[in-house]
Amino acid sequence: MSETKNQTKTTAIRARLQPPYASVLDLIGQTPVVELTKFDTGQCRLFVKLESQNPGGSIKDRIALSMIAEAEKSGKLKKGGTIIEATAGNTGLGLAQVGIPKGYRIVLVVPDKMSREKVQHLRALGAEVRLTRSDVGKGHPEYYQDMAESIAAETPGSFYVNQFANPANPLAHETTTGPELWEQLGGDIDAVVVGVGSGGTLSGLGRFFAKVSPKTEMVLADPIGSVLAPLVKTGEMIEAGSWTVEGIGEDFVPPNADLSLVKKAYSIADRLSMATARDLLSKEGILAGSSSGTLLAAALKYCREQKMPKRVVTFVCDSGNKYLSKVFDDYWLAEQGLSERVQHGDLRDLVARSHREGGTITVGPEDTLINAYGRMRRADVSQLPVIDQGKLIGIIDESDILQRVEGSYDGRWARFDAPVKTAMTAELHTLQADQTLDALLPVFDRNEVAIIYDGDEFFGLITRIDLINHLRRSKT
Repeated sequence: MSETKNQTKTTAIRARLQPPYASVLDLIGQTPVVELTKFDTGQCRLFVKLESQNPGGSIKDRIALSMIAEAEKSGKLKKGGTIIEATAGNTGLGLAQVGIPKGYRIVLVVPDKMSREKVQHLRALGAEVRLTRSDVGKGHPEYYQDMAESIAAETPGSFYVNQFANPANPLAHETTTGPELWEQLGGDIDAVVVGVGSGGTLSGLGRFFAKVSPKTEMVLADPIGSVLAPLVKTGEMIEAGSWTVEGIGEDFVPPNADLSLVKKAYSIADRLSMATARDLLSKEGILAGSSSGTLLAAALKYCREQKMPKRVVTFVCDSGNKYLSKVFDDYWLAEQGLSERVQHGDLRDLVARSHREGGTITVGPEDTLINAYGRMRRADVSQLPVIDQGKLIGIIDESDILQRVEGSYDGRWARFDAPVKTAMTAELHTLQADQTLDALLPVFDRNEVAIIYDGDEFFGLITRIDLINHLRRSKT
């Protein structure tokens, strides 16, 4: 038995040791499948297809390649033309990955809730990124799809991709993703769990499996707030809410999304999606994004409901390295109300970074101003507590540094090397952690940050943005 396993392992390793490829685009598709063994899957076996292994890091590389090839073939995209698209990031990355080496200009309209890493990746590839509002719906001029369509109408020689209605989108999954899964899982698949962003994965795989395996169920994983899962369950269109997960969930039904293919749908809370993505990393060593957390959470629910053994597959849609500042940042999750935190009903609920838990970014009185500035930049904060021998002795913020270093060029670098104690504010007005929100307003009226103590122990800081985050969370 062990000899057979060793032979299988050797064959698998050799299959990965291919001769050099002519282009990175030749690496799109043929992604591996891994069985998850560290989760409770009930009587089922659960597999994930690692679409994060595509060169652009997501499943969207497949449709980018397909849609550009079809546009070239049909004459809609000509040499030196401009590719324009509305995207949550990953389709844009795929289009840039494929289109820029071919000499196309890429213009992408991206909602402003997308992760910083995605936007930086897009710009590094050479794409032009236009950020727009994520709090408006279809029909508004600043809605990302409407804006992309307007830009395309005004740009000569442009091709508006429109992944939501482009037939080459589902075709990519019908002709590549589906056949790969069928081969990799030996022609035995009981359910496929997908999300819907543009609808291509659902429709393409649904069509493929309807032909080769009528028993295979298409299962929808949808963020709470999206209209799709409720529509499948009740047949009624609800008013769209908001959600944090990127890339899936919609406030309308995309033309490419054939919801009649869905046999079962699950609405997954953002908090569960984030926690499941983190569990996938800690339990299985797979770094995945927020939408993968939604898919896996739904797949686990489906598996645990089954009375008979089934073989279920879902996707790691993209890599979690695009969400390190979100899904895998404890403080970001806390700020968004997506982590499990005990609520006290007082100012402790507003402190995003507790000093007691080691979360506060601090500086010492003898540290230089350039070091203080660097810590502010890296932590994306505007002020730092000054700690000396474990005690808070001051606060330094951007205006303190600016006031100390501004002036003539001569001696400027020497001024940056001055110690923090020469610029910090030492006169501190403090609040107690058990006080209520009303205590913050006088502090903010004085244009100060709120310094919170628990007894005689420094607890943390509260800024205006912390208060806004708290009020927003309380609304929901």
